[in-house]
Amino acid sequence: MRRSKLQPIRNKIDLADRIQMRLIKKRLKLSNAELTAIVGRIGNSLSAISKEAALQRASTVLAAPTEVPPAAVIASRTGGEQATIESEAGAPAS
Repeated sequence: MRRSKLQPIRNKIDLADRIQMRLIKKRLKLSNAELTAIVGRIGNSLSAISKEAALQRASTVLAAPTEVPPAAVIASRTGGEQATIESEAGAPAS
């Protein structure tokens, strides 16, 4: 008797399938722990997993503080540059 091969559900991830897990991790640039945490929290829907991975990436980019000098330092530097530009142009410096 011939049995048909079971077709996988296309929009769900199977955690037991190593190949599928490797492909999803590579496509979404996630580690094994991150992927299993997302699946445990959200579920096994591929669209939900990809949205959550995008949100995690965006939150890490936004959460990274940038080194910005205090406003007084910025004002003193721009004021000094303005004075040198005016003196080079022959205008009286203020």
